[in-house]
Amino acid sequence: MPGNRLDKGLTMESIQKKSSDRPVHRSDRIKQIFALVSMVSFGGSAIFGIVSLFSSGLSSQHQRKPVAAAVSQESLLAAQERGYKTVLQREPQNQTALEGLANVRLGMNNKVGAIEPLEKLVKLNPDRADYKALLGQAKGK
Repeated sequence: MPGNRLDKGLTMESIQKKSSDRPVHRSDRIKQIFALVSMVSFGGSAIFGIVSLFSSGLSSQHQRKPVAAAVSQESLLAAQERGYKTVLQREPQNQTALEGLANVRLGMNNKVGAIEPLEKLVKLNPDRADYKALLGQAKGK
């Protein structure tokens, strides 16, 4: 019987060891599964990003964007020019509108069109050297 107790004690110890090892083993397994899922998710998102990068680079819409941007820049300058002209019809001496109109026309490479507002600005502000310099550049001096 004492041998039985010893056997039972060993058996109890081994059961306790197994039960104490078991949660650690489960948490390790959970950590491994979580790490695997994380790696697969990261890899999938990286692959998706790379594929979308290459597909957008090869698409024809991507190639048309610079043309659309150039057209929109020209239309934006034209709209600004119309706005400044409207202000100057009501207030011919408005220096902000005169300067804006001159800058827009210079931005559109319309040096001849920029001369008139620049001449008005020089008349209104004879002490401003920057207006005189812009007028000289517009006239080609």
